[in-house]
Amino acid sequence: MLGKNVTIEIFGTLTDKRLYSGYIVGSSDRRQVYVITDSELHGTIDCTIIASAMGDIGSQTRLVASPLDEVFYEPDIAERLYNTSVPFKKINCIYEKSCGAVIYRINEKNDIKILLVKNHNGKCWTFPKGHIESGENEEQTALREIKEETGLNVELVPGFRQISSYRPFGKIRKTAVFFLAKAEKSVVSMQQSEIDYYLWVSIDEAMKMCRHENDTNILREVRKRLAV
Repeated sequence: MLGKNVTIEIFGTLTDKRLYSGYIVGSSDRRQVYVITDSELHGTIDCTIIASAMGDIGSQTRLVASPLDEVFYEPDIAERLYNTSVPFKKINCIYEKSCGAVIYRINEKNDIKILLVKNHNGKCWTFPKGHIESGENEEQTALREIKEETGLNVELVPGFRQISSYRPFGKIRKTAVFFLAKAEKSVVSMQQSEIDYYLWVSIDEAMKMCRHENDTNILREVRKRLAV
């Protein structure tokens, strides 16, 4: 049922973190659903099933919904479910958010070079990024993932933030937030579990190597910002 729009009858509040319990209207077994929100709910509400939360072996999987205009990611859901009576071990969410950066450096010839990486599961060159974790803001996630994947200490350029949204697997709705970051060093220490290859290339070369339109659009904004 992930991604399905349903009408839910609210019958109770579970915690003080805007977590409600309800039933799917029209379902034959009045299946219970958790509803997470940043608003006060009552009566019936139109929602999207955004996640399934699974407990230990043999325990019931619980569906998680949110109102149609509200988006929640796995760390948000996990935090709100933490104090429920069921110990959930795994959460599958239709919304995924990652943060990273287009990293550039200026070489000894005063040329701007862009860092491209190729991930284990990816066929295309792209920019370092990773999933946001509980308690992090976007900038913290980007800096942590860059350090983990490349070993680089970078400085984020103020005022640059680009969003890439896509659906690679139908129901899964991915959002990637990219900043612009400057590196002083060119030596990259690849995270072997995540990255297969890396290259420092010019913006023109990066535009040719990146196959996804979202990435090339971001590079166009980088070109404007760096005035090259």
